[in-house]
Amino acid sequence: MPVKIRLQRHGKKGKPFYWIVAADARAKRDGRFLEKLGTYNPNTNPATIDLDVDGSVQWLQNGAQPTDTARAILSYKGVLLKNHLAGGVKKGALTEEEAEKKFQAWLDEKAGKVSAKEEKLAKTKADAKAKVLEAEKAISDARVAVEEEVVEEPAAEESTEEVVAEATEATAEEEKKEDAAE
Repeated sequence: MPVKIRLQRHGKKGKPFYWIVAADARAKRDGRFLEKLGTYNPNTNPATIDLDVDGSVQWLQNGAQPTDTARAILSYKGVLLKNHLAGGVKKGALTEEEAEKKFQAWLDEKAGKVSAKEEKLAKTKADAKAKVLEAEKAISDARVAVEEEVVEEPAAEESTEEVVAEATEATAEEEKKEDAAE
């Protein structure tokens, strides 16, 4: 029976969520499987992958062939490296301790890269938020300045109204004087 390590799609439309499974190659994509090896969620950034590394290595050693996407995921999590190191131990090129040391060094390096990416994404998000806050503050300041101008204009209008009223009174007094003189 040919066995494949592949992805089974779950989740809703537009929000995929995958199980990583070992299944008979003749089974349907989302059908019967032999063992669930882990999960893959591409909706998060970086993608979330939970994987049973030892179980996956066991299936690879028994002859299971991963699909292209599953191979990329297994490589990302170090399953293919661990399988390669296990082959070296079996042939006598490495000891078990050396292989485990190399695998742990690789895992530490990979964890550093992932944490650096997460920090970069968090920094980018914080910078974007700061820019939005600055833009909102500028808009708010502009709005306050316009409102202050609108408040000052009625005061100016009142003073012009007073000047117009005084001018009207002065004109009326001059007309009375002219009428009296006639």
